[in-house]
Amino acid sequence: MSSAELDSLKIRDSARSGSAGGRIGLLFAACLGIGVLFTGVILAFRSRVPEVEVVTARAANGPAGETLLNASGYVTPRRRATVAAKITGRVTSVLFDEGVHVQDGQLLAALDDSDAQRALDEAIADRKTSQAAIADYAVQLQYAEIVLRRTQQLRAAQVQSQDALDIARTNVDSLKAKIALAREQVDASATRIQQAQQNVDNCLIRAPFGGIIVSKDAQVGEMVSPISAGGGFTRTGIATIVDMNSNEIEVDVNESYIARVKPGQKVNATLDAYPDWHIPCRVRTIIPTADRQKATVKVRISFDKLDPRILPDMGVKVAFLDEEPQNTKARGQHPAAEAIIPKQAVHVDGSTSYVFEVHDGKLERRAVSLGRAIAGDVEVMAGVKTGDELVLHGPENMRDGGKVEIRP
Repeated sequence: MSSAELDSLKIRDSARSGSAGGRIGLLFAACLGIGVLFTGVILAFRSRVPEVEVVTARAANGPAGETLLNASGYVTPRRRATVAAKITGRVTSVLFDEGVHVQDGQLLAALDDSDAQRALDEAIADRKTSQAAIADYAVQLQYAEIVLRRTQQLRAAQVQSQDALDIARTNVDSLKAKIALAREQVDASATRIQQAQQNVDNCLIRAPFGGIIVSKDAQVGEMVSPISAGGGFTRTGIATIVDMNSNEIEVDVNESYIARVKPGQKVNATLDAYPDWHIPCRVRTIIPTADRQKATVKVRISFDKLDPRILPDMGVKVAFLDEEPQNTKARGQHPAAEAIIPKQAVHVDGSTSYVFEVHDGKLERRAVSLGRAIAGDVEVMAGVKTGDELVLHGPENMRDGGKVEIRP
């Protein structure tokens, strides 16, 4: 290879410097793009309006202002039954569906009664046989009594022997004994008929009381039993019936506060399904035992007026009310509060208590004067009025005048 060809393969210094400069330019452009993107993200994050959860201040003269204690529980019916068969059998018909109202004694389902019906027919046949035997023995007894009277006359005339007279008396006594035995057999057959009829009736499953079917637990062709027999292939229940007129509330009250609850005490209930519906109730009874695991006492509360919207197993929150604070206010011994708010809405800075009100999308810090603590709420004596929207949950850096959005 010549020197000229070798010179053509060499990389010039100008080319080397140009390639390095291109790479540096690309790297600089990439860093500049990343910086711009990062700056945009920061600016977008800073410009984002924080969201807050608000709560409305309630009137202090309403039911919440009389609350002594809050609790939660469920709607439970006093009359609720899982209807089951008294015998083991195969379901032949189901005459109900969920949501259907049934009357007391209404037929719900039927089991295969072929075996029980045959036993009933056999008991009836035995009674008929015994009754027919009584009729036959009665006819024989009538003739035996005639023979006995004739033999007695002949014996008196010294025509018949004493042995013939004894035989005639024996026949009469024997037939009377057979008639008595047959009558006992008739009575025994009647008892067997009643038992067999009961077995037939047990194949018919009826509603123990009036109510609504809330669960259908068996289908035609399945085996049912009052006990758990046959493993998972045998049902132990036919249906579940609830008497809606017996619905009440069951709550667990911490034993530290059970002294605030008394039978007949007024209660304000709110269903989770209808949070704006306040239902007047009263304490029916306090179960006289405590749960050592949860340190609670069970309390049952009755509705003043039932409503079709109240369904079993619904979640409910209750407030045990006290009328004494209103009476005390009427005597002027307790200043009237302006509103009731949750304790979580109150912030404390040294000896000052304040809240944040949301007004036209901006925060307004308000100093408040607090009164009595009522369960999870607190009375506001000054600084807040009924209907004010206060921040319940929000960012930690909230400040007066800051823009916020109300969380939906």
